[in-house]
Amino acid sequence: MKKKPFRLTPYQVQFLLIVGFATVGYALYLRYLAIELSTVALACDAGLRSMLCKSRMLMTYLFQNSVFGIAALVIATLHFIRPSIVLLTGGLICAGFGIVLYNVALSGTAIGLLMLGFSRPAPATA
Repeated sequence: MKKKPFRLTPYQVQFLLIVGFATVGYALYLRYLAIELSTVALACDAGLRSMLCKSRMLMTYLFQNSVFGIAALVIATLHFIRPSIVLLTGGLICAGFGIVLYNVALSGTAIGLLMLGFSRPAPATA
């Protein structure tokens, strides 16, 4: 009996498009209006306690330690082994943040593995 490859429904594709654009949009906002903008950087380094400064500090710590790229690669590997919409969404979120926030090598590899997950058969449902 031949198994069908992993396929997405149109609703799942629309959901992934919304999640992908929102993730990359927020990552671009953080990169260009919080991390690289010198006035915000000086204010945050001087001790300003705002949500933007806390987000900046968290994202800076995460991308300096390659958390986005490593998480995207781990999730993409799991998606390659056993494809599911949950793993695809998580991998897309981590890879989107990783691509925009300087973890390009690991996140690019993860995106390649996410695409290869579509060649695998879907898990059997009971």
